Amino acid sequence: MLDKSQKSAPINFSKQEIDRFDALAESWWDPNGNYKTALDFNRARLSVIESQITSHFIKSEQAQRVVQKASKTNFQANPMDKTKPFSGLSIVDIGCGGGLISEPLALKGADVTGIDASAMSIEVAKRHAKHSNVEVNYMHGLSSDLVSQERQFDIVINAEVVEHVPDQVQLIKECASLVKPGGLLVLATLNRTIKSYIIAIVGAEYVMRYLPVGTHDWQKFVKPTELNQWVGEEFTLNHETGMALNPFTKVWKLTPSLSVNYLQVYHRK
Repeated sequence: MLDKSQKSAPINFSKQEIDRFDALAESWWDPNGNYKTALDFNRARLSVIESQITSHFIKSEQAQRVVQKASKTNFQANPMDKTKPFSGLSIVDIGCGGGLISEPLALKGADVTGIDASAMSIEVAKRHAKHSNVEVNYMHGLSSDLVSQERQFDIVINAEVVEHVPDQVQLIKECASLVKPGGLLVLATLNRTIKSYIIAIVGAEYVMRYLPVGTHDWQKFVKPTELNQWVGEEFTLNHETGMALNPFTKVWKLTPSLSVNYLQVYHRK
């Protein structure tokens, strides 16, 4: 299993290393490259995340009350700015990888922090953001680092990370503690079902080779009911959806079934 709970060693920079990061950034973000399936999956989950942020902070009556009580959330929305609708929102992307979620949200005006245990992933994300002229605060570290700094954010995102750490409960509790009152906690992972074993491990790793063999450990997949328990009583489940890949069209779609990939959005009271 890929372990995302251990912080990797820092990288000694050289011209050759920077060139390698640039090449990796280009390949990771290439919509027609080796990571096409992952990029398509990211677009599907990102559409849900953006929709939920908009509904919670901009459109809903509750959002207006949050704006009026900005002293509690430090959030001042500007729904009239269609190019930067998330202006004023603070977001942290835990386990940000190459920035596939962080960068699009920053483009919409959010103040985004991306943190990852992998130094290489952070450098790739930084290089891509620099070439794209997008401002994201990328950090090489763990969620526990932010907790120790007593940081909090309007939105905390933890996508496809919890299935790669040994202490899953601790990670979810750390993420929950980083959410401001009135904010959102977004969790995405894989359900622990027979179907997920067949599709996500046998199919994705051994048959289709979308992922390297050994990327996932089925025993570390998490049931939605477990996430509901781990986030704590301060959180209410706002939204949940599954995501499924059509093997013939190669298109990811949203589905009511949470049997394989799924995403849950929680509101902190």
